[in-house]
Amino acid sequence: MANHASLPYSVSHPVTFRGDYIAGEFHPPSDPTGEWTVVSPAAAKDTIARVTYSFSEIDRAVQSSRDAFKKWRDLPQSARNDCLKRYQAALKNREAQLVETISRETGKPLWEAKLEFAVILNKVDITINESLPLIKDIEIADVMPGTHGTSRYRPHGVMIVVGPFNFPGHLPNGHIVPALLTGNTVIFKPSEKTPMTGQLLAEAIHEADFPTGVFTLLQGDRELSRRLCIHEGVAGILFTGSYEVGTRIKQDTLQQHWKLLALEMGGKNPAIVWEDADLEFASYDLLTAAFLTAGQRCTSTSRVLIHHSLADRFVEKVHQAAKKLKIGHPYEDAFMGPVIDHQTVDRFQKFQPIATREGFEIIMRGKSLDLHGGHYVTPSIAFMKGGTADQARKSVFQQTELFSPMMAIQTIDSVEGAVELANATQYGLAASVYSSSRKIFDACYRDLEFGIVNWNRSTVGSSSKLPFGGTKKSGNHRPTALTSVFYCAYPVATHEVSQPSFPKQIFPGLSWS
Repeated sequence: MANHASLPYSVSHPVTFRGDYIAGEFHPPSDPTGEWTVVSPAAAKDTIARVTYSFSEIDRAVQSSRDAFKKWRDLPQSARNDCLKRYQAALKNREAQLVETISRETGKPLWEAKLEFAVILNKVDITINESLPLIKDIEIADVMPGTHGTSRYRPHGVMIVVGPFNFPGHLPNGHIVPALLTGNTVIFKPSEKTPMTGQLLAEAIHEADFPTGVFTLLQGDRELSRRLCIHEGVAGILFTGSYEVGTRIKQDTLQQHWKLLALEMGGKNPAIVWEDADLEFASYDLLTAAFLTAGQRCTSTSRVLIHHSLADRFVEKVHQAAKKLKIGHPYEDAFMGPVIDHQTVDRFQKFQPIATREGFEIIMRGKSLDLHGGHYVTPSIAFMKGGTADQARKSVFQQTELFSPMMAIQTIDSVEGAVELANATQYGLAASVYSSSRKIFDACYRDLEFGIVNWNRSTVGSSSKLPFGGTKKSGNHRPTALTSVFYCAYPVATHEVSQPSFPKQIFPGLSWS
């Protein structure tokens, strides 16, 4: 195991754990249920924090959030906007600390953590300027004879945000900001793998001087998250993470059908490369799409369906480039850092022989790397000539989101066959089509069963000014980003008569004197 001297940077001191943030104050749990140590996946010697949590804090957190709801809801929109703008400024004040903490907790390269911070910062402006206008009030004069009609949006109440580890600032922030701007109060439960990024978001809220109880931070494990989600005082759950965890949330709340669930649950994302595609560009674009963030993006391109005439050259280009990728510590200016934990390493290695048994040839075998005691692996590339949609539907390898750097390549002969093969996955988040022909793209777009369908652009890197969500196992038709306001608020219609008058004609069979 590496010692401190072998690291590419001086090991940062542990982050001070401040506890939960409830009713406008940080405090460690007075009656801890448990604790854990957060260690960077990039370096075994880099201990980030020691975290304690308590189930006994849940009731107090929910009550504080409920107490704050009506006053926050009733504030003018401009006042809520001002609070969120102060939050944005407070985030900017913590840029260096947030970037470093994201990088240490996730293992992603420092340059990539900076990109994540930029997206976090932009979310407030995009929500105010682009999203809120989507839920503007509607008024219709004489919607019925003598009746004025309106539709106005209301917040739900206390919203739980359950965050993932791979984008520990951006993805929960993508729920938190629209939920707060539309008048909900929020309880944020970060991933136990990235709790200190969550703490920094809470510190920014505190500096922004929000009304007491509007935002709450609860640290904890999976069981704390479950207890929080099923609490009777909770109105909705906003979740980004795996299909398995999202399914458990739905199962746990099955008897609470009134709760709003917005579930974003990953993908097994294909790219179709047609015979007229720019091969040089497609090879570069898909190499990065498959291996950015060590394949730990819900939009990572894990399946490439390429015309047989281009396959050999594509495989050669991607293989040669993948062998040269710089893999290393976040501070080493590497392209790819570690995966999040040793379980992910084990799963990654286990699935390579599974791919072989299901008809793939392993062109590049992903291996563990002994770097700084972290969880580093090399990319993996698997290849199959042909293959049917029926085979794909029965394939464990092709149906499982691995969340690791593995690209599966298959050859295709027709557009119809490519679309059928792309749709054979149980997921439906993102797909790409590479072709010089708009006609080819339109034909694919029409039939691809995905929430995002791109043309000559990979499946990664979505704009927050557009909806973000998927079909099938990828989500429950609650896309986030631009359209997040639609699940953060609901329309209430009114039929208004300011000066009622007795009807000129009463209903048949009714006697009224």
